[in-house]
Amino acid sequence: MVAFIQKIGDSFQNAFMSLLVWREHHVKEKTFVIVLALLVGVLGGVAALVLKTLIHLISNFLTSHLSISEGNYLFLFYPVAGILLSSLYVKYVVRDNISHGVTRVLYAISQNKSRLKKHNMYTSVIASSITIGFGGSVGAEGPIVYTGAAIGSNLGRVFRMSPRILMILVGCGAAAGIAGIFKAPIAGMLFTLEVLMIDLTTVSVMPLLIASITAATVAYVFTGYDVEFFFLQSEPFVTGRIPFVVLLGVFLGFVSLYFTRTMNMMENFFRTLGSPWKKVAVGGSILALLVFLFPPLYGEGYSSIVDLLSGHTSSIVNSSIFYKDREQVWWILGFIAALVLLKAFATSATNGGGGVGGTFAPSLYVGCMAGFFFAYFLDTIFDLDLSTKNFALMGMAGVMSGVMHAPLMGIFLTAELTGGYDLFLPLLISSTISYGTIKFFEPFSIYTMRLAREGKLLTHHKDKAVLTLLKVNNVIENDFVAVRPEMNLKEMVNAISKSSRNLFPVVNAEGELLGVVLLDEIRNIMFRPDLYKRMFVNQFMSIPPTRVEVGESMDTVMKKFDDTGAWNLPVVENGKYVGFVSKSKIFNSYRRVLRHYSED
Repeated sequence: MVAFIQKIGDSFQNAFMSLLVWREHHVKEKTFVIVLALLVGVLGGVAALVLKTLIHLISNFLTSHLSISEGNYLFLFYPVAGILLSSLYVKYVVRDNISHGVTRVLYAISQNKSRLKKHNMYTSVIASSITIGFGGSVGAEGPIVYTGAAIGSNLGRVFRMSPRILMILVGCGAAAGIAGIFKAPIAGMLFTLEVLMIDLTTVSVMPLLIASITAATVAYVFTGYDVEFFFLQSEPFVTGRIPFVVLLGVFLGFVSLYFTRTMNMMENFFRTLGSPWKKVAVGGSILALLVFLFPPLYGEGYSSIVDLLSGHTSSIVNSSIFYKDREQVWWILGFIAALVLLKAFATSATNGGGGVGGTFAPSLYVGCMAGFFFAYFLDTIFDLDLSTKNFALMGMAGVMSGVMHAPLMGIFLTAELTGGYDLFLPLLISSTISYGTIKFFEPFSIYTMRLAREGKLLTHHKDKAVLTLLKVNNVIENDFVAVRPEMNLKEMVNAISKSSRNLFPVVNAEGELLGVVLLDEIRNIMFRPDLYKRMFVNQFMSIPPTRVEVGESMDTVMKKFDDTGAWNLPVVENGKYVGFVSKSKIFNSYRRVLRHYSED
């Protein structure tokens, strides 16, 4: 039986290899990428449907019977259980870190040739559905981006695609995930361009569009043509409100900055806890307390967004201990202000405690609450008659633009989510100003700052992007003749006669680099036989201006070249000589990689 199964497996492998060979000879790569993008779009759309369905099933099962007119003590239990179950699943089943999905996709693009593990195609879906369904105050978009990107990466690897095409397929998968879960094809593509920073070329634009449109189509077929958040434009926007939109943009920029800084602060706090069980206990306790006091923090919080966009303001306090005060304006204002301030703590407690989810939905949530608060507060104080739901919509676009440093995606996603295209001008204004405000304080988005600080980020700047793809180990030259410090000038001349280089590393018996001998610096004495026995290497060697350590980033290496003006620098590992790296070889490798990733 085993032999029969083995025979079938071998036959399948041979048939598949024959298919690959046939494809290579008969189907152009550009055409085949389109086919793969279509397949990635279908699979990404299905994955998004599965994730949304699981979250809703779990959440509805746990909360459908809860009271809306009083506090529910089960909120003290559900979030802790969700974080614990997710942590156990990740620790004992997945056995891999699957948090910070978007950051991990960025890392795979920057440092791992766009390769993602096979289990990433489904593990994030399971873990995040548990986390969010039980009340984790995070979004499903980070996990679905991770899932879609893994689908694209692994599908490309099955068909033996090059790293350049793998990068495009990873972007297709991420775009499909966003488009499928939000029914927003344009936002899906813009997410890949602005957040994942895949360059827009003639090769990438068509696959990204096809993957996004296909995933959105899958979502429409199975869930209908309704937008994610119903929004009725009952209060037209007038140009006289533009000064308030400008002020809103600045306000949203600072809200975005607060959200980003708080997330980072809490992430650092949870990192100091060490023990995963301590993280579960602390994160679960913080989240449970926050959800009990402020039930809109439960899960993604999309129902609260729908309530505010529909004009049902008082329902924001449903299921809370503050329900009796739902008709008091200042209570509502204070409650919504608390949601804006505490959402970042709830999100970071969920992820820091061991849950799996993203910051995509929380940024939408905070933006909606912040925009609503801005208009509601001004209406209450100055009786301005600003449309709270219009400003809530602008808030969604503004905070997303600020937190993710993606103004175009924030604008189009908000419009596609709600159908609020009539507010396109104020959406543009609030998003652009919010982005400009936070950019002044934070050069990187919440997703990219971790990698940027470690020098591992592939950015839109193609020269820097290519530089991150180069590794010091790949450009080390070791055909230099090493000399010893005790060698005399005659032995040095013999070494020169055997070398085609004009540079000689000086090493001791332990292989440690002591200095270098430059041919130009001893040319005036190397033809004087009277000095052959009297001059020694340690007398005419020089100290290199700096050294390169094995494993340093190429960005750092190039900075050392710029600072010293050198064309060759020695490479060492723990002080021991390894070889030399030359600026000319780096430039040659740079041009080769640049041509490879710029092919159309």
